[in-house]
Amino acid sequence: MKILSSLFSPAGKNARLSIVIYHRVLPNPDPLVGGGDVNSFEKQLGYLTKNFNVLPLYEAIKRLRQGTLPSRAVSITFDDGYADNAEIALPILQKYNVSATFFIASGFLDGGRMWNDTVIESVRQAQGERLALDEINLGTHIISTLTQRREALFNIIEILKYLPHEVRQLQVEEIRTRIAANLPNDLMMTSDQVRQLHNAGMEIGGHTVTHPILSKVNNTIALTEIANGKEALEGIIGAPVRLFAYPNGKPGKDYCADHVEMVKQLGFEAAVSTAWGAAKGHDDVFQLPRFTPWDKSELFYVLRMAQNTLNRIEVV
Repeated sequence: MKILSSLFSPAGKNARLSIVIYHRVLPNPDPLVGGGDVNSFEKQLGYLTKNFNVLPLYEAIKRLRQGTLPSRAVSITFDDGYADNAEIALPILQKYNVSATFFIASGFLDGGRMWNDTVIESVRQAQGERLALDEINLGTHIISTLTQRREALFNIIEILKYLPHEVRQLQVEEIRTRIAANLPNDLMMTSDQVRQLHNAGMEIGGHTVTHPILSKVNNTIALTEIANGKEALEGIIGAPVRLFAYPNGKPGKDYCADHVEMVKQLGFEAAVSTAWGAAKGHDDVFQLPRFTPWDKSELFYVLRMAQNTLNRIEVV
């Protein structure tokens, strides 16, 4: 399979850089939201280290520019700053002797909670067979089965995601109050865990302060979010924060050309989106694509990675 993947991702000036993206690594699969658990993460890490050349993202970007990437080059990233990244993912990364970049929204460190997790945990704990949210324009949802509860959750999050920040926060708080959910305050990293990752040789990247969709806030707020997130993380690790990830990350929908310029002006050296594809040497290093295959078998995992190198990269 190495020969196959090398055909799609050769070395040198024609090299392509694949960047995989993770969020959480849970002890066990979450029946409500799915997502990665420790067993699937370790299996995928095994596929990556066996079939690809895994490089730290900062080094990989530098070599992409220089035309010196090895064939089958891959980098690993995590978004948001969940505590399980330090508690569960880090030991596995160390076991396989690979580095990852962790893009952290600084405002949720030390006991904070992202709005989507408030919604997830509230819907998880909702009682009865119906979740009535018509009064806050979020509809009424049947939640008598796990499938229905999951569908309701995803529909609610999709509506909330693109609302103005203040409106969304009010509605999220209303959901929490109506359900009277007992919400966790340990989902995100502590500052000490950020330092632990940095001291272990992992890269810490910026991801704003409160994870707004940049295209949905004015430019003053966007610039402040990006700048203050960078400053906060640099204060924690005592080192430059060189890389950035656009929240949600869809080009033209979640961030615009103005935000790319802000990232450059603030001294970041590269940035990543969530557009699919693999970067080539001439591509914009401030809009690098990312992708994570979902196949469970090694063969199809590698084929999916190879196929992704052929995707046309979307940028603003």
